[in-house]
Amino acid sequence: MIQFVILISRQGKVRLTKWYSPYSQKERSQIIRELNGLIISRAPKLCNFVEWRGFTVVYKRYASLYFCMCNDEEDNELETLTIIHHYVETLDRYFGSVCELDLIFNFHKAYFILDEILLAGAMQETSKRKTLRLIAAQEDLVETAKMESSSLSKVIAQATK
Repeated sequence: MIQFVILISRQGKVRLTKWYSPYSQKERSQIIRELNGLIISRAPKLCNFVEWRGFTVVYKRYASLYFCMCNDEEDNELETLTIIHHYVETLDRYFGSVCELDLIFNFHKAYFILDEILLAGAMQETSKRKTLRLIAAQEDLVETAKMESSSLSKVIAQATK
């Protein structure tokens, strides 16, 4: 089971976190600090797996971001690396060559994509096409709700005149 997902920039700024196990805010900050120093300082030619606190941290650098997932020691590291790659490919298809700024300004969409792929720390959806269809359907619902709320506020404004 995946314990948590963290996206860190090369400068050490956290861009996204998703926790699947209960940690206090203090523990979360400490974990981020520890992993930040551990992963960013590693040479590029070293293995993408790190033993840490009885867990295995699997990470992969794409452009200026490190995608890190922490899972139990008995879990398959290569499967976790595949999940990371799947998430990045889905982000790429959605944003069209995803970059750090896409995640900064559209973090809610990045979280939604992650939630469609992972559920409670386990792989839920393996089809990129189906994930993107679900995201498009969600966006349509949001647009419909916005249109309905704006038309409703127009009716209220006219009624109160």
